[in-house]
Amino acid sequence: MRLKLHLLGRMRFAMATFSNWLARKWKRKFYLYLAALFTVFAVADTMFLHLASEIRTATFDPMVRYRLETPKPDPSIVIVDIDEASLEAMSKKYGRWPWPRRVLGNFVGQLETQHPKAVVFDILFSDPDVFNPKSDADFDASIAKTNNTFFPMLIVGGSEDTQRQIKIADIPGVTAVPDETPDANATVNMLLPYFKSAIESGRLGTQNVMLDTDGVTRNYPVYAEGDGWRIPSLPARIGREFGWTEPTTDHMLLNWRGKPYSYKYISFADAYREKGDEKEPLAEDEFKDKIVIIGSTAPNLYDVRSTPMAEMYPGVELLATAIDNYKHGDSLRFPDGRIWYLLISLSIIWLTASAFYREDGRGHIDTLFSLSQLILIAFSFASINFTDTYINLAGPSMLGIAYFTLARIYATATDKALERNMVSTAMSFQGELQATLLLLHFDGKLNLISNGVLGQIRLGLKKIGLAQKSVEILNGAQKGVWGLFEKTIVISWVADAGDEAAQQAINRDVELVQQGLHPLLSRSLLHVDGAVSHVIHRGKISGGEMAEEGWRLMFAQALLNRGK
Repeated sequence: MRLKLHLLGRMRFAMATFSNWLARKWKRKFYLYLAALFTVFAVADTMFLHLASEIRTATFDPMVRYRLETPKPDPSIVIVDIDEASLEAMSKKYGRWPWPRRVLGNFVGQLETQHPKAVVFDILFSDPDVFNPKSDADFDASIAKTNNTFFPMLIVGGSEDTQRQIKIADIPGVTAVPDETPDANATVNMLLPYFKSAIESGRLGTQNVMLDTDGVTRNYPVYAEGDGWRIPSLPARIGREFGWTEPTTDHMLLNWRGKPYSYKYISFADAYREKGDEKEPLAEDEFKDKIVIIGSTAPNLYDVRSTPMAEMYPGVELLATAIDNYKHGDSLRFPDGRIWYLLISLSIIWLTASAFYREDGRGHIDTLFSLSQLILIAFSFASINFTDTYINLAGPSMLGIAYFTLARIYATATDKALERNMVSTAMSFQGELQATLLLLHFDGKLNLISNGVLGQIRLGLKKIGLAQKSVEILNGAQKGVWGLFEKTIVISWVADAGDEAAQQAINRDVELVQQGLHPLLSRSLLHVDGAVSHVIHRGKISGGEMAEEGWRLMFAQALLNRGK
């Protein structure tokens, strides 16, 4: 135990020594040096590091997940779900998935009788069913009779896969990039639908999903661009068919409609009809003018994505959200605004540095900084709740917090060493000195006086007058005779006893403090009259090593005078 106490004592002594060394070396200029270092980092981050942008991306998820009001899903978008119940119900006749494709062809024919606006497959038909060629033919014939079915295609990686290489110019639906000359021989590795009718219809779009570096899907591509060509995504191809306004960017930051299963779902087994079925018929207008998306949420088909709304989000609903956003043109805008973010970051850093450098008071700085961070967060939250533009100030806020934390650690560690008071000033003089004390004692019965209020009054007193003085707070919850020290502000001046000009300046300063006290208190206290009593005491003390003892006597005499 004694060894432990000894080690703790040594550590505290080492820390105090190091803090004193820092205080002597850098003084309050440390805050400016630190701000300059943060400025260099902020500029470098804006130009090439982009760490703050990753912070903005991470904070996007909770912001969008906990919005006050989430946009409603479009009721005209219906998902026909090949769910677990459908797989079980259909397996009795058609076996395990994948079913013969004539089942899906029959369903398309049934849908057509209700005149849906579009039938969108979230199923990639990239290969023939070698065991059911007649079933494939039936499916091809079924979709050939429609003019509103849409099919996905998939861009795949690996340039060495020559079997999948297709000339981009031969892909249905591609367009040339404006003001560019497309490369007629450019190729891409692509999985197209196997069915001739699907390709000839030209109603194809990519099914590729964008993943951020953390594996979360927040964006959906509008098109893939390369070699002077634009390959549309499935939502973009549907939008082109119906004349929807195309976004101005190559991807959409998805404006989520809620948690999983927010759209209307109908189980495939409930929607599918065959001769002799005794199922309760669906409403005659169940799919009329609807955008019907055929996909799956069955767990064993693994069509799930990680999104801001849920770690396991159905892929078919991801497609529905992208179509919904494209149709209504309300995908979120996430302005780059790098220069604006940089300017906000630098403003926070340098304003905080200025407050520390000027010694604006711990409570005052903490309150202002906390308020500034709250405003930044509230502004970001409001932008995503009341507009389609997400102005995310998390990056500037995090930089400000990092600066404030380091500055506060330095301030706490060097507070004692950097403290400038009349005791230390007197110790730097030699000979006889003229000392002046002004004690301000606050009556806690008239006003509720917190440490923060005393701190504000102290800052105000420091700014009154021109003569150098020390303004210190004696606070606590002492009992008995020690209660004399509670809620007291001590103002002290010192000058060479033979310096008449300095003493006159101090006397003038005392008068200014007395004159400015009432206006100052009126800004902080509810009841000003009778809220404070004061006493002025003047006397001679010795400089140098005797100064500390002289100030003790001065303070004791001032307390005695206050009691008279």
